[in-house]
Amino acid sequence: MLTARESEVLRLLTQGRSNREIAEELFISPKTASVHVSRIMAKLGVVSRLQAVAAARDRGLA
Repeated sequence: MLTARESEVLRLLTQGRSNREIAEELFISPKTASVHVSRIMAKLGVVSRLQAVAAARDRGLA
């Protein structure tokens, strides 16, 4: 379902990290982090970061 990189981004997302913080942690640009977050939300069928975290926890992804 999620790529390895998306899983890394999701892990940081569940820790409440911003796109900028995710980017710094993973050595990517904030725009790339934003794209990953958007793709994660689309794959999980949610419209917000909070919903993505809840869905990830419900599905055992986080």
